[in-house]
Amino acid sequence: MKALVINCSPVKTGATAEIVRIISRELAKKYETKSICIDDYNFSFCRGCRSCHRTAECIIKDDIPLIMKEYEQADIIVSAAPSYWADIPGQFKAFIDRCTPWCDTHEPHLTIGEGKKGYCVALRTGPSMHECESIFRSLEHFYGHLKIEACGRLGLCSVENKADVMPRTDEIISFCSKI
Repeated sequence: MKALVINCSPVKTGATAEIVRIISRELAKKYETKSICIDDYNFSFCRGCRSCHRTAECIIKDDIPLIMKEYEQADIIVSAAPSYWADIPGQFKAFIDRCTPWCDTHEPHLTIGEGKKGYCVALRTGPSMHECESIFRSLEHFYGHLKIEACGRLGLCSVENKADVMPRTDEIISFCSKI
């Protein structure tokens, strides 16, 4: 089985990246594991032309198919996202918008295969889970349109930087044990 762990943040060295590193290390004990960062790919915003609703292809040629190939090859997908104004980072939202050719909202549409399991990790700097819930809703909504079964969540509050992750390591490892 293959696991894909996604840093949904554009920051490659921050708290989210550290969480992705811990999750990847733990999952690598059980699965063939790959980590990616949304910022490692170049892609444009959706233009809203709806061509993909007719053709199941986007008119923009960039790295979106490369990311979707990673999704297709994975059995397990873990998305780790920090709160950017109470939701997922804009870069990841732009990626989701560009995944319309794979979404089940129209015919024809592409598919990434069935039977995939999805997990969500949300983090925020404040003490309340409210913003984490918004992130979970966005990620699980996306999973739903790709036919990825949402199977688990981990919300981490009061995480502002990489140093705040270390005291939460046991909590992260416990979450990974359920994947």
